[in-house]
Amino acid sequence: MKALIRILIVSVIGLILLGALLVLSASGTYSAEKFNNFYFLFQSHLWKVFAAFAVLIVFSLIPYEFYKKYSKHLLFGIVAILFLTVLFAPKVKGAARWIDIGMFRFQPSEMAKILLIMHLAYMIERKGDIIKNFKSGLLFFLFWVFVVAGLVFAQPNVSTSIIIVLTAFTVLYVGGAKFTHLTGTAITVGIIAGGAMLMLPHSRARIMSFIDGVSNGGGINIQVTQAKIALGSGGWLGLGIGHSRQSDLFLPESYGDFIFSVLGEELGFVGAVVVLFVFLLVFVIGVIIAMKSKDKFGQMLAFGLSINLIYGAFINAAVVMGLGPTTGITLPFISFGGTSIILYAMSVGIILNIGFTYLKSKLPVRVEPEIELEYEAVENHI
Repeated sequence: MKALIRILIVSVIGLILLGALLVLSASGTYSAEKFNNFYFLFQSHLWKVFAAFAVLIVFSLIPYEFYKKYSKHLLFGIVAILFLTVLFAPKVKGAARWIDIGMFRFQPSEMAKILLIMHLAYMIERKGDIIKNFKSGLLFFLFWVFVVAGLVFAQPNVSTSIIIVLTAFTVLYVGGAKFTHLTGTAITVGIIAGGAMLMLPHSRARIMSFIDGVSNGGGINIQVTQAKIALGSGGWLGLGIGHSRQSDLFLPESYGDFIFSVLGEELGFVGAVVVLFVFLLVFVIGVIIAMKSKDKFGQMLAFGLSINLIYGAFINAAVVMGLGPTTGITLPFISFGGTSIILYAMSVGIILNIGFTYLKSKLPVRVEPEIELEYEAVENHI
């Protein structure tokens, strides 16, 4: 277990540092053009990298049992914040997803994913096999899932709401919910959500653009088209860090959601596969830590945070490769941004604490000399 925890730490640190290099490469030209400073966006990203490292350390030291007592209170709090975000947050590109706190822009939906996983883990431990009953068990879990997902959907942030439901349903299934119950619910909600998505202009445009691109063999949109060019031009081994051509204003916002294309261009097919393998490795270690946890809450919490991370990584890569409609899902630890990198670091910190707790439980119990002598005296007397 010690070796796996070390690998997890090294893998996450490596992804964050690689992300910093790629953000520097992908954002330089845009920063120079818009802010007259080649390093402007990189400097903004750099302090968030340091914040992510600090958060990783802090949450690896907080006993994960602490969250049991406050999971419902925290979830109530984030639901209230999501509600206020929908009502009052300024709209950026047609969506009210961010809250500005001084110089920091916070996206509540990212925190909502973690807190929902946390509370579902607590409920699974507390309610036990009652989750197998739809009316008297699963329905209470689904209430929280759809309250959170619904508020995120209303921002509108369709892609994140879908990931919230997907992650929650995976956690509920592993936690004991019946597959038929989850499938029936998913189909029903999917039909309703699909209709709602077609009513929202931006999501309808993305879906129709994707369908048209697939059916006619054309490009889905300018970002995906340029992203594919970047991935293709990288070849097997890439052009080298800092030598991306598509980030020279050909690929819009290449430092954000589409940074995987710059990764493929600079590190090539081999580099892109290695990075995806590292994400898979982080997920597998997270699952192993979950399996070793001493209680159900720790098991479900570690698994939920791990599956959330791998879903984010592979969905982002799939979108960049044109395998799905364009979303606002970032590449964990690598994409430019504050909320994403910091909260993914928080997730890994919690997983690490669950692993550390397991290791402590396996340490031999030290018996004080005085107590040992008393045991010997009693034993001799007997």
